[in-house]
Amino acid sequence: MTDNFLNLFGNYVKLTKSDIEFFNKYFVLKSMQKNTIVEEENKVPKHLYFITKGFMRLFYYDNNGEEITTLIASPNKFITSFLNFIHEKKSTENLECVTNCEFYEIERGKLLELIDKNENFKKFSLVIFEQAIATTQIRANDFATLTANSRYMKLIKQHPEIIQNVPIQHIASYLGIKPQSLSRIRKHLIK
Repeated sequence: MTDNFLNLFGNYVKLTKSDIEFFNKYFVLKSMQKNTIVEEENKVPKHLYFITKGFMRLFYYDNNGEEITTLIASPNKFITSFLNFIHEKKSTENLECVTNCEFYEIERGKLLELIDKNENFKKFSLVIFEQAIATTQIRANDFATLTANSRYMKLIKQHPEIIQNVPIQHIASYLGIKPQSLSRIRKHLIK
């Protein structure tokens, strides 16, 4: 386990040495190249991922075949198609490495076993899923109340690492606008 994972975990629950050794049995460290699809649409998501290096995104194809990005995750974040993962339903989304990535993965069955066997991880898993729900709710509220320009400014302020590492077409899609519109917004900010 990386220090970042353990530090994140330690922000919510106190870990013992035996907890850390126990967790190591459940999480598998993997690396994948940029543009690799990690989980495919029309399949049940099998894993929860913790990114240690790189950026990943969830996206689907709309009726016109355009990619719509619904989530961009940076290092030290968890990602999966959460509702489909929890309910073991086929996902409409793809999970892709936007950059070269390194991450820990845990299978759903092993996650449930870990939650059942370890009280600290049970507490931490609640935090993971609460944050996933909060992220979805905040995103929905932003789309309902903020202009595209305001959504972009908020992204710059809260997640500058995404602006610096993720291609503009994915950022535009995530913000719900066309890349050309995002280019115009960016030009106005430079003036």
